[in-house]
Amino acid sequence: MIIVGELINSSRKAISEAIKSQDVQAIQQVAKDQRDAGANYIDINAGTFVGQESEYVNWMVQKVQEVVDGPCCIDSPDPRAIENALAVHKGTAMINSISLEKERFDALMPIVASHECQVIALCMSDEGMPETAEDRFAIAQDLVNRLVQKGVKVENIYVDPLVQPVSTNDSFGREFLKAIGMIMTQIPGVHTICGLSNISYGLPKRVLLNRTFMSMAIAQGLDGAIVNPLDRKMMAVIAASEALMGRDEFCMNYLNVYRAKGLED
Repeated sequence: MIIVGELINSSRKAISEAIKSQDVQAIQQVAKDQRDAGANYIDINAGTFVGQESEYVNWMVQKVQEVVDGPCCIDSPDPRAIENALAVHKGTAMINSISLEKERFDALMPIVASHECQVIALCMSDEGMPETAEDRFAIAQDLVNRLVQKGVKVENIYVDPLVQPVSTNDSFGREFLKAIGMIMTQIPGVHTICGLSNISYGLPKRVLLNRTFMSMAIAQGLDGAIVNPLDRKMMAVIAASEALMGRDEFCMNYLNVYRAKGLED
């Protein structure tokens, strides 16, 4: 399971204040904590700083990579901010995200095609958010085909089928899970990823729903997640689910998590 640590996001008050004050130690500590907890990528998002986003993203990428031996996930609605961040990033970054929305696709595709990177392919189009598994799969297939035609390796593509809250439509969880299965079985070589916390929006005991949904998604083939790696119970659910699904040879990762006391209540 590829884990993208989600905590360096300017929508969080503490991170926003650290960015504004250029608090290097605070940003670096959150990055190190996530890496130590099992994050493969550190998400970098300064989207609330309109007009200064690119400057802040570049600063965070550089400061994070001073203390974390690993890549970042550059998370921005602005293709220019993504391109500028790639210029200072060391190693193979992840881009979050390209979609079938024409304006975004046309602006971001040349950047994705000209860099060796991982890319999140979000199942969104100009027709809006897909509601059924079939709609999600159709967008995913089109996006993957276009990316591959531009030279992007299929193994570098992480399809995000778009989680929507079950509090607004009781079919959204089921349709998302079905889409994961369709994508993983019918588009060979591709990965799937999601930020799954939206599934529980508007409901009590959100962490319970989120952890349960994670296990169900892994059972369908999900192999990437944008989560808080400091949530030890979520990370334990991931380790246990992967072991049970035969995606952890000899249960070595599960045992390593246990030895690190990551399976305790």
